[in-house]
Amino acid sequence: MEAKAVARYIPSSPRKMRVVIDLIRGKSVDEALNILHYTPKRAAKIAEKVLRSAVANFMNKETERKVDISDLYVKEVYVDPGPMLKRVLPAPFGRAYIIRRRSNHLTIVVAEKSEGKNKSKTK
Repeated sequence: MEAKAVARYIPSSPRKMRVVIDLIRGKSVDEALNILHYTPKRAAKIAEKVLRSAVANFMNKETERKVDISDLYVKEVYVDPGPMLKRVLPAPFGRAYIIRRRSNHLTIVVAEKSEGKNKSKTK
């Protein structure tokens, strides 16, 4: 079983967010939370909130049995570019520079460790 959390329209460039999420891809949730908590980047704080949301979504989805956070891992994490806000900066000689304020959409999927191992054996 897996659960997903999505944060949309994050005011940060996708390139800066990818630097942070590459650190947690495939890691256990405990390890990923520690990495994000001690990473000194603005994107790490946002990614940590989304990861905690994905874990909470998993806990709400799985009501039949008690699941420990240490049994979860980051199955998928990816960033898609969001819309760009284009701003104009006056430049010399009557020209104008376009400033692109980028945004992104962050998606994190968490799953149980044991489930992933069982699926790979059956294939």
